[in-house]
Amino acid sequence: MFMKVITEADVFPDSARGCVATIGKFDGVHLGHQQIVGQLLSKSAQFAVPSVVIVIEPHPEEFFASNPRACPPRLSEAPEKVQLLGAMGVDYVYLMRFDAALSQQSPQAYIEQRLIAGLNIKSLIVGNDFRFGHKRAGDFALLKDYGERSGFEVVQTESCFYEGVRVSSTYVRDCLLRAEFEKVARLLGRPYSIAGKVVKGRQLGRTLGFPTCNLALNRQNIPLHGVYACEVDIVTATGDHIRARGAANIGYRPSVKVSDHGNHMVDEAWLEVHLLDFDKDIYDAQMRVVFCHFIRAEQKFDSLQALTQQIARDVNQVKAYFTE
Repeated sequence: MFMKVITEADVFPDSARGCVATIGKFDGVHLGHQQIVGQLLSKSAQFAVPSVVIVIEPHPEEFFASNPRACPPRLSEAPEKVQLLGAMGVDYVYLMRFDAALSQQSPQAYIEQRLIAGLNIKSLIVGNDFRFGHKRAGDFALLKDYGERSGFEVVQTESCFYEGVRVSSTYVRDCLLRAEFEKVARLLGRPYSIAGKVVKGRQLGRTLGFPTCNLALNRQNIPLHGVYACEVDIVTATGDHIRARGAANIGYRPSVKVSDHGNHMVDEAWLEVHLLDFDKDIYDAQMRVVFCHFIRAEQKFDSLQALTQQIARDVNQVKAYFTE
């Protein structure tokens, strides 16, 4: 069976059989999340029913924030979460939309309507600190009580530790900020990367002699800032696969946002990569950028000459890193 994605608009296809499920943001799908999915798949086999990962989108703190930049930067967007969970053998990913209606729903209605009536749940795997429903009034004890009365079990998630530290999305972000990419790769079970579509940029890099591939990030907050040595995987519009190395520059730049309330300036997240020894046209290609080594922090320049000189130094440092 191939993994399926469902939302509130869908009727759960296996409601007659029921399911086992877990709930969370699953940001990064790190080793801790992978351990929970392992629990989930074991319960799925035990009960002989499908496995469901309920992913909360957007993150509640993003929904309530007046300034999205104040929220913790995401490690992964929803499509990547779905892809990673599907590769682990999950039967369903339920993208549960966090909106005003969900935030106002009582814990009792949450359990009765979404878990029992909607999913016919047989086993629920959550942390003992899990909170849900209006004003976060629902907790693990309420779930246990409902389970005993309604015929489903509630199982506590097992914590995952790496070098004595509990693996969490916050810990992964902290390691990223310190550019500890080897440790991050161990915490995620894969190298950290950001993917996007190659789009036309301002062409400034080409003018300066260092052409770049500009990625459309479509995200408001990013966990990395500065210049990095990177490796990239490219899938062109014609289906060709290309691997290359380069210097990645990631940060924010001013942009005009058009809305119903008029145009205003915003800081837009962007990522551009100068590929080493590369001169192919790859507009509209899909590119995944794997960050390998920190070169320098973001900085502003007084002139194009100063910027050009710094880019040359950055590229030389990247070349040196890959030839060490």
